Amino acid sequence: MAAPVEPVGTGRLPAPRPGPVPWVAMYHSVGDCSDDPYRITVTPERLGRQLAWLRRRGLRGVSVAELLAARARGEGRGLVGLTFDDGYTDFLTGALPVLRRFGCGATLFVLPGRLGGDNAWDPLGPRKPLLTAEGIRRAAAEGVEIGSHGLTHVDLTRADDATLTAEVAESRARLAELTGVPADGFCYPYGTVDARAVEAVRKAGYGYACAIDPGPLTGPHALPRAHVGQNDTAWRLHLKLRLHRLRRRPVEGV
Repeated sequence: MAAPVEPVGTGRLPAPRPGPVPWVAMYHSVGDCSDDPYRITVTPERLGRQLAWLRRRGLRGVSVAELLAARARGEGRGLVGLTFDDGYTDFLTGALPVLRRFGCGATLFVLPGRLGGDNAWDPLGPRKPLLTAEGIRRAAAEGVEIGSHGLTHVDLTRADDATLTAEVAESRARLAELTGVPADGFCYPYGTVDARAVEAVRKAGYGYACAIDPGPLTGPHALPRAHVGQNDTAWRLHLKLRLHRLRRRPVEGV
């Protein structure tokens, strides 16, 4: 029997010790990828093969909160972060059973301003339903870390001050009310980030934040991630992990 997903703690994250920037995988939807112009979907079968590849290499996927806490204790070797953006309903049906089979944890970044809605921000491709409040609570009850992806999925680098505050601070308040647990993690919509957005996230009380390739802003509130898609076979994953280890130098606070 696969090991259960460990519950996420409710305390603030301890300060990470210096070391290489952690490898964090970025997923979105897990289901039918026959119509997928943005390459945001993997099938459950492909996800299973990817997690099996990690385990064969002695690695285990965990939530970002668990990863950073382990690294702060000097125990993060062998752990990688698994993140799922947008909060699609297929996380419960497509991703969660596979995660449990391989004894992995994950962080799910959701949009509390679009509960039960869909991915209206994507002009192309099929409409994908988003989790309701009950669906998010169900994921949290299964031990999945719930983080904020903003309220409504807007580019924070183009937002005015009022929108930026709502997307960052109000989304955290709504998630705390919804789950009963303060959200430690934030994820920048579209992966776009600048110093102003980083400061807003830090000021709102998040312990960490995920981007995609934040460049010189890389740090606890702008963690880089590697996109993982349907075409990522074992060989491609090997190259992505190797490239990460070559490119990502130690950064203070990570």
